[in-house]
Amino acid sequence: MHAEFWQTRWSRNEIGFHLDEVNPYLQRHWPALGLAPQARVLVPLCGKSLDLGWLAAQGHGVVGVELSPKAVEDFFQEQHLQPQVEQRDGFQVYRAAGLEIFCGDVFALTPEHLGVCDALFDRAALIALPPEMRVAYAAHLKRLLKPGTPGLLVSLDYDQAQMSGPPFSVPDAEVQALLAGHWRVEILEEGDVLGDNWRFLQRGLTRLEERVYRLGVV
Repeated sequence: MHAEFWQTRWSRNEIGFHLDEVNPYLQRHWPALGLAPQARVLVPLCGKSLDLGWLAAQGHGVVGVELSPKAVEDFFQEQHLQPQVEQRDGFQVYRAAGLEIFCGDVFALTPEHLGVCDALFDRAALIALPPEMRVAYAAHLKRLLKPGTPGLLVSLDYDQAQMSGPPFSVPDAEVQALLAGHWRVEILEEGDVLGDNWRFLQRGLTRLEERVYRLGVV
């Protein structure tokens, strides 16, 4: 989606995609990755997710990337943190309490910006992008992260003819194809969650499957 779309969503507080709790899948499956406490975790298109703070509380260094300055500023304000802010190559970089958020275009992030990164958590990035951008995003992740970098990915699968995204439907076959060669992709959990998401019922969906993937060494 174009930058203006997301900036408008945040300015109008149209953020139904934001969870007011730590993602249950993250809490349930992250420990099984067996990461060292000091591991650095990339969280693309992070918004003001509470998952950032949860990961930091596990001892991880957390690197978020978010387009909206409002989302980033809201995050630190709501966490009662006063970040240091610096300009770097078109990004505003916010840092506090083991958290680092690059405010800008995720596609402009380079391996030099990111440094060593040991894990990935994608709850809302892949499903936020239309098909052509998903291809570019997957290729970009492969440039940023070493093959087999461990992580978790959450996706949605529904009849795209019943609702236009975002969030977009990314079926299992597409997830597997996008990440093939760089990761082994394993489904950890899946189920129809339409009954728990009235907003999607109102938009006309008859099925909404959520899948949680573990990413690992091929």
